[in-house]
Amino acid sequence: MNSGSAKTNQQDGSHSLSTGDEESDSPCIGVCTTLYDEICQGCGRTLNEVSNWVFFSQEEKDSVWKRIREDGTAMRFQRQAKDSKSVDI
Repeated sequence: MNSGSAKTNQQDGSHSLSTGDEESDSPCIGVCTTLYDEICQGCGRTLNEVSNWVFFSQEEKDSVWKRIREDGTAMRFQRQAKDSKSVDI
């Protein structure tokens, strides 16, 4: 019954929304806004991708992740860049 050690090797997801960690299934960071177009400013997904995420296959999710990472303009990636800079200092 050594459940404590197994938990230390797994991410608990507690920082998924606050920092946009790389281990999260969903790109969502809880800042949902599509003010001027159909792209969420928080995660970079389209409205269709956001609303259908739970139905996407892993391949579809991977494709979306690839696109939004390459674009890199969503708040999710701005936060990651800021967090990594503060760690480097």
